[in-house]
Amino acid sequence: MTHSQKTQIASGVAFVLLVVLYLLQTLFGEGETPAAQLETQTSEPRETGSPLHMARTAVVRNVVDGDTVTLTTGQDVRMIGLQAPKLPLGRNGFPTWPMAPEAKAYLEELADGRTITLAYGGAEQDRHGRILAHLYRADGVWLQGAMIDAGLARVYSFPDNRSCVRTLQAKEDAARRARIGIWALPYYRIRSVNDLEDDIDTYQVIEGVVQTTADVRGRIYLNFGADWRTDFTATVSEADRKRFPANGAALLRLEGETIRVRGWLSAFNGPNLEVTHPEQIEYPDRPPIEGEECSFH
Repeated sequence: MTHSQKTQIASGVAFVLLVVLYLLQTLFGEGETPAAQLETQTSEPRETGSPLHMARTAVVRNVVDGDTVTLTTGQDVRMIGLQAPKLPLGRNGFPTWPMAPEAKAYLEELADGRTITLAYGGAEQDRHGRILAHLYRADGVWLQGAMIDAGLARVYSFPDNRSCVRTLQAKEDAARRARIGIWALPYYRIRSVNDLEDDIDTYQVIEGVVQTTADVRGRIYLNFGADWRTDFTATVSEADRKRFPANGAALLRLEGETIRVRGWLSAFNGPNLEVTHPEQIEYPDRPPIEGEECSFH
């Protein structure tokens, strides 16, 4: 092959590469490579506070329990923002929680066989592969709101899925005051900080007066008793403080204030509850925190 032929081939290859690059820029955006576009599509979901955005419509094939449905596509959808009373669902030794059958029956009445719109406000899938979404009927009924209004679920949130939580908490408070559904039962009562010995490894809503606060190596401690080694404590890790305004500085000024915290109880120097995001804390003696308008676009 002559030098001239090699030069022609090299020029032809360069031209083809330029054409390919132009097409890729057209498809994926000016100055953005396919890898960058893929990274955008698979990056972490938006922090809560973002408005809900519509994903798609689907048809509910059946209801699994009071907070989970199966679509005609075979996909399971976990209704984010709430926790309904649990059914065993094949788990050996798992007890049926009070009013679990009623919660499932009501969700069947609301959703079974209906076309719904799935709307996202945070993480869109859990580790089990279930879709995480807010669900809306064609007539505008928000299924999460309907379940909370009926007193058939508690508010339940995650640090990567906090949209509409304050709105749901306001609905939950109204249902609890009216003693509707689960709120008529002692099983779901708001716990006192001195009434937690039998509740380790359960999800609870707990109310009490913060006695002392502390910042120890970046971790915030809210102590509800005189002895932090045995009494109930709520804690915020150094990593989780970033989700709170001013890195959680206001939490250190809560001494003497009544607050309500929710989450899973563990045993560490007495009953302990790990707080990972602001919506786990409510302030009964303050004006209600205004919730979001839980619409989607």
